Amino acid sequence: MGQADAAFTGSIPEIYDRCMGATMFAPYGLDLARRLRTLREGRLLELAAGTGIATAALAAALPESVQIVATDLNQPMLDYAESKHALGRVRWQQADALSLPFDPDTFAAVVCQFGVMFFADRVAGLRQAHRVLVPGGRLVFSVWDRLSANPLMGAVVAGLAARHPSHPSWFLERTPCGYHDPEQIRADVSAAGFVDVSIETVALSGRVEAARDLATGLCQGSPMRGEIEAVEPGGLQAATEAAAAEVARRFGPGPFEAPLQALVVEARRG
Repeated sequence: MGQADAAFTGSIPEIYDRCMGATMFAPYGLDLARRLRTLREGRLLELAAGTGIATAALAAALPESVQIVATDLNQPMLDYAESKHALGRVRWQQADALSLPFDPDTFAAVVCQFGVMFFADRVAGLRQAHRVLVPGGRLVFSVWDRLSANPLMGAVVAGLAARHPSHPSWFLERTPCGYHDPEQIRADVSAAGFVDVSIETVALSGRVEAARDLATGLCQGSPMRGEIEAVEPGGLQAATEAAAAEVARRFGPGPFEAPLQALVVEARRG
């Protein structure tokens, strides 16, 4: 994964949140919060918090006695998240998951929604999570399943691939849907020192109001924007329309319910 695949800057945070937040990320944010609902005190660290979509679910589900610290590598994403007034209880902090600026044995739980696949060294990042957890502390994270199990993203990739058949791969297949092998994930989590590793395939659905909005989110509200602009200078909107047309061909123009599939990993620091 190149650095460009982890860059969420410029107008990306606003488009990401507006066009994809409710459809793709909020359903899994609720699932994440449900898994942590027994946490009644201590500190919780969220990695790759993005625009605060899962953070909002956690803040609503957990008592005030749980302090939530939400981090992200990209300061523009945190700036957007911090502007959400409903998240005033959250402490926001820019941080690299591969070099966390926290003392050992600090957090009762570490959570990460759709962020681990962006880690340049996944085992190193998971070791950092292990380091800052208290003994017995919980790790919970989600990653997208393979592209074929996520037909919304698959439709966008197909639309772009038809427009640029010689382009070898697209961001969505390389990174968001590129870390889906349960055996590799289990090996990485275990290598970082965790025990009691479980991996669950979680199929949910997201409501898409308009195929064009969803395509805009994926093409213009993610690092794929820079990739499209490099492949087709001046053609970002045309490429987005091609992706939207393929989404509409498969699902209709909207509104519609779209299937989503992710792997949710839980483990414990021994």
